[in-house]
Amino acid sequence: MGTKLYIKTYGCQMNEYDSDKTVDILKERKGVEVTSHPEEADIILLNTCSIRDKAETKVYSELGRLNKLKEKNPNLKIGVGGCVATQEGSNIKKRAPYVDLIYGPQTLHRVSDLLEIDTSKGIKAIDITFPIEEKFDSLPKPTTGGPSSYVAIMEGCSKYCSFCVVPYTRGDEVSRKPEQIFDEVARLAEQGVSEITFLGQNVNSYMMPFKGRILRLSDLIEIISHIDGIERIRYTTSHPLDMTEDLIEVYQYVPQLVSQLHLPVQSGSNRILEKMKRNYTIDIFTEAVNKIKSYRPDLRVSSDFIVGFPGETEKDFNETMDLVNEIKFDSSFSFIYSKRPGTPASKLEDLTSIEEKKERLKILQDQLNFYHREHSKNMIGSIQRCLVTGIAKKSPEQLQARTECNRVVNFNFENISFIGKLVDIKITEALSYSLLGTLHNSRGKN
Repeated sequence: MGTKLYIKTYGCQMNEYDSDKTVDILKERKGVEVTSHPEEADIILLNTCSIRDKAETKVYSELGRLNKLKEKNPNLKIGVGGCVATQEGSNIKKRAPYVDLIYGPQTLHRVSDLLEIDTSKGIKAIDITFPIEEKFDSLPKPTTGGPSSYVAIMEGCSKYCSFCVVPYTRGDEVSRKPEQIFDEVARLAEQGVSEITFLGQNVNSYMMPFKGRILRLSDLIEIISHIDGIERIRYTTSHPLDMTEDLIEVYQYVPQLVSQLHLPVQSGSNRILEKMKRNYTIDIFTEAVNKIKSYRPDLRVSSDFIVGFPGETEKDFNETMDLVNEIKFDSSFSFIYSKRPGTPASKLEDLTSIEEKKERLKILQDQLNFYHREHSKNMIGSIQRCLVTGIAKKSPEQLQARTECNRVVNFNFENISFIGKLVDIKITEALSYSLLGTLHNSRGKN
């Protein structure tokens, strides 16, 4: 019987990517089998995220439950990876001495070696360093189980926003070698992947030398658009400061680049943006969006918002609402500000009550949901080019697909072979979080 691995992932798409790569590494080096049942696992890994409030508390709570499994099976290996591991490394060792290995986002490629360390005598296998380039060099050949795949092109963050812990847990920005990116995309295309999403904490800050020139994200997009089989290209998460002219103009001449943009703004108030150390103004943000819309009038824009940042007044919040009503954002993420350990914002005076913050968040989310519903309703009767991703979750008689703006569309199917292909679907109904449609024709593209 093979060694069984259970891995639980918290947080963003980058963490999902890291978990997938960890699994690939352990399959290649240790022949593990993945299980969805922790009680039958020989190795349990928690890939953690420290962006939101109480992230550490949730990890320790989960570890407490896992310790009961270790009491029953002393040979069970428990590991904590990701951003909480970097932030809480020594504390995890003290508070959860039964944890066998602790590794950061940039040392997942060393997990196999860490598992070999004998921890029975109290020695802990800990590696929370930042060898990002070594990590990229050590990744195994990519594998995929569907038509869409993430490809990490850079990691870390050098922006040091006052509220954010990422630079401290993932290190400064490091871009991946172009050759590695092109090779990974080509291999994924050979396996039937038709949609690529470039990943990075600030994905549009990518910059690397290649054959006598400097490549940026716009160049990567243009180059992989010529790889046979790649029909759609996305990228996330971007920063408004790095929405350069070359990246904006690529929307004009690369049709595979989707008409959907996730661009975190965080606040509509220039005063709050300055306190956040975002280093741009709302005019810079809206100018970038409007320039892209001049090439793609149907562009859908989603964003991230922080409500109740220290010092946010009612006027500041109203300016955020003005921006929401101007841009009419699509699906977006919004949260109440939470202090993150070691960040400059954690020392700022915060006089706004939690009740006021909750009320502001509700107002914001209600308006964001309104525009999301309006965008969906406006799609009724239109023909949408959709990537078929698999069987619908709630009905085995339907297939599930995704539009360019990433909405789920469920439709009755004629042929299971549509999975992994792009098809035209006429939208017939808009539900709260998905769409219904009918196959407009049978032209799918391999």
